Amino acid sequence: MTEEQRLFVGGAWAEPEGGYYEVVDPATEGIVGWAPEASRDQVRAACAAAREASGPWSRTAPEERAAMLGRAADVIRAHVEPYTSLARAETGATTATARAMQVGVAAARFRRYARVEPAEWAIPPQINEGGPMGRAAVMGALAVRQPVGVVTCITSYNNPWANPAGKVAPALAMGNTVVVKPAPQDPLSVYRMAQALEAAGVPRGVVNVVSGRSVEVGEEAVASPDVDMVSFTGSTAVGQRIASVCGRDMKRQLMELGGKGAAVVLDDADIGAAVAGIGTTFSFYSGQICTAPTRVLAQRGVYDRLVEQLAAYAIRLKVGDPSERDTVVGPVISAAHRDRVESYVELGRKEGAVVVAGGERPLLDRGFYVAPTLLADCTNEMRVAREEIFGPVVAVIPFEEEEEAVRLANDTDYGLIDYVWSTDVARAFRVARQLRAGGVGVNTVGRNMEAPFGGFKKSGVGRDVGSYALHAYSEVQAIVWPG
Repeated sequence: MTEEQRLFVGGAWAEPEGGYYEVVDPATEGIVGWAPEASRDQVRAACAAAREASGPWSRTAPEERAAMLGRAADVIRAHVEPYTSLARAETGATTATARAMQVGVAAARFRRYARVEPAEWAIPPQINEGGPMGRAAVMGALAVRQPVGVVTCITSYNNPWANPAGKVAPALAMGNTVVVKPAPQDPLSVYRMAQALEAAGVPRGVVNVVSGRSVEVGEEAVASPDVDMVSFTGSTAVGQRIASVCGRDMKRQLMELGGKGAAVVLDDADIGAAVAGIGTTFSFYSGQICTAPTRVLAQRGVYDRLVEQLAAYAIRLKVGDPSERDTVVGPVISAAHRDRVESYVELGRKEGAVVVAGGERPLLDRGFYVAPTLLADCTNEMRVAREEIFGPVVAVIPFEEEEEAVRLANDTDYGLIDYVWSTDVARAFRVARQLRAGGVGVNTVGRNMEAPFGGFKKSGVGRDVGSYALHAYSEVQAIVWPG
C-alpha cells in the first residue's frame, strides 16, 4: 500500500509548496505513502478559508450541520476496511485496535455529534433593585451558546482517526470551522477523513487540512490572526508553547496533554482484574497513550503477588506483526521513539529499579518494537515514575497505608486519569475522591464516552467528550431584557 495525498484548503485539493515526505510503517519500516509539506503561505490560506466560511456555516441550521456529520459517519463506516488498513500501516496498531478503536470510534464520534442539542437556556427572571432611574425592574435572561469561530485542531500520532474526529465533529456541530494539523508521523488517515467529509457535503472552507514535518506549519496554524481557538493533543512541553502563543491574543484553548496515571491497588483488590487493567499499558497502542496506568502503587499485602502476575502477563503477550490476528503488542511509532523508551528502561535500572519482565529489544528482523517491560521496587522519586515514557513500560511502587497511596498518587506534575482497585467499593470511592486527576477509574480502565475528559495540573486545560465537547467549542452569551 502506498498513497499520496494533497493539502485540503478551501474545499480544493492543492499541491504542497514544500513537496512531499515519506510516511513510514513502524512495523515493516517500508513506505506507506507520501504526505504533503505545507508552506506558511498555504497554512495562512487555510486559516483564511476557514475564516471566510465561518459566518455562513455558523448561520446554518443545527439540523443541517448534524445531517452532514451523520453522512460523514456513514461514509467512514462504508470504508472501514481500507481505512483500517491505512491506520494499521501508519501507526503500527493491531488490526483489531485500528478497526475498533481508531476507525470505529471516529465513526461513532461523528454519529454522536449528529445529534442536535439545545444551545440556549432560559434563566429565571430576577428583580433588579438598581434599575434605570432607581426603579426596580424585572429582568429576563437567556444564556446562548455561540460558536467560537475558527478552530485549529492539532492532533496526536497515536490515533489519527478517533482523536481528530473528537475535535472536528463537536467543533462543526457547534458551527465552527476548522483547520486540522495532523501529527507528521501519520497524517494520511486524516486526509481520508477529509475525503469522507467532502463526500458528506461539507461546504468549502469549513474543513481544511494542512500537514508537514516542519514546526512552522503548526506555529502558523496557532498564531494566525484568523484563528480564534486551538485544540491540541500532545505533550505538555508543546502544549505550554502553544498556550504562550494563544495567551498573547487571548485565544481560547483546549489542551489534552501528558499523563502519568497512578493505579492504586489496595490490599483487598481483585488482583486478576487489576493485572488485566494495568496490562493494557503493554498492549493498547503499545503504551503510547496518555491515559495508561503506568505508575502502579501496590499495597504491601498484595505487592509481591501483583508484581509476579504482572510479569507473567507481560511475558505471555505476543509482540510482532500487527496484521497477524494473534498479535497483541505492535511497534511504537518510530525508531527515535523506540530509542527513547529503551533509554528510560536503562535509566530505571540505573536508578535502582528491578526489571522483572522485558527490558530487551524483541528479536524481530524489522520494525520499531519494544518488549512489554515491568519495573519493580521503584520509588516515586525516580524519573521512570515521574516522567511520561509513552511506551509499554510499567513502574511498580510499594506503599503501606491508604493515606500514603493518596499522597504518592498526587505527588506528580500530571493529573489526567488515575485508577483504584478494591473490592470494597466505598473504600475505592473514598480514595478516588482524594485523587487530583481529571478522571478516576474504579476497578476499570474503561471510559464512559459521555463523561467529561481532561486533566488537572500539567495534564491539560478544559474538558471535552459528550456534551462537554460542545461546551468546549462554544462561547456563552447572555441576552438580557426587561420583563
